[in-house]
Amino acid sequence: MPHSLHVPRASAPRTPVLLARVRVPFMWVGTLLLALGGFAGAPWWARIPVFAVALAVYLRVGLVRGEPRVVAPPVRGRWTALAGPADRVPSQGSHAYGQSYGLSLVAEPADGSRPDIAWRPLSRAPGEFPGFGAPVYAPADGVVLRAHDRMRDHRSRTSWPWLLAMAAETALRELRGPTGLLGNHVVIDLGDGSYALLAHLRRGSVRVRAGERVAAGQEIAACGNSGASTEPQVHFQLMDHPRAWLAAGLPFRWAPGSAEPLPAGGVPKAWTPFEV
Repeated sequence: MPHSLHVPRASAPRTPVLLARVRVPFMWVGTLLLALGGFAGAPWWARIPVFAVALAVYLRVGLVRGEPRVVAPPVRGRWTALAGPADRVPSQGSHAYGQSYGLSLVAEPADGSRPDIAWRPLSRAPGEFPGFGAPVYAPADGVVLRAHDRMRDHRSRTSWPWLLAMAAETALRELRGPTGLLGNHVVIDLGDGSYALLAHLRRGSVRVRAGERVAAGQEIAACGNSGASTEPQVHFQLMDHPRAWLAAGLPFRWAPGSAEPLPAGGVPKAWTPFEV
């Protein structure tokens, strides 16, 4: 894998990085102040503005820009991006947890065997999706900082009723912190001020441990349905901090020729199948 342009932590603009560090704690403070501040005597005209500013920072404010780092796709075969930075930034609708440029990938075989969103059944077993258990690969050389694979793989949320309930479910999962959202995941230190995060992995599939050195293209886990995911998928993002709750997302692109078709920006567009 060729070395690439990247955004070293030290060279990133100060304001987006500062916002990234305080984003999640500020949101918690704003929420608690709004909900419980009245018991402490805080007036509503003070509580509501604080919450509104915290919400704006949590959802939209603070974006690290720069030349993207080149990495390898973390999957093989025919896949589709549910959301990604080729279509919008923040790609997941929020800058929180370093996910500004995050990419969510699901297996999309040409035979159409991936179940689509429908009213019924309300949920499906993860094994009914072609991506469940598919190998996940290291996107670059690095050292594993964190490897978590104890969370169960839940049933899908691909019916309309479940999708409508996902907001409440995600809020409850967030009470556990980033792990509640990410599920089973691996964090890799790429050695240049950037950290790769791969999430929603299958329980018991992680092949690496903290402190282990990995090479680009090395199989490290399998696609699962753990955490805040609607179906078996692989979530990938680059961050400027090893802990997602303090991280700013960093831009990336896939190596030229690594996937087809691939837009000019180097990452796949949502709902457009690509082959690795």
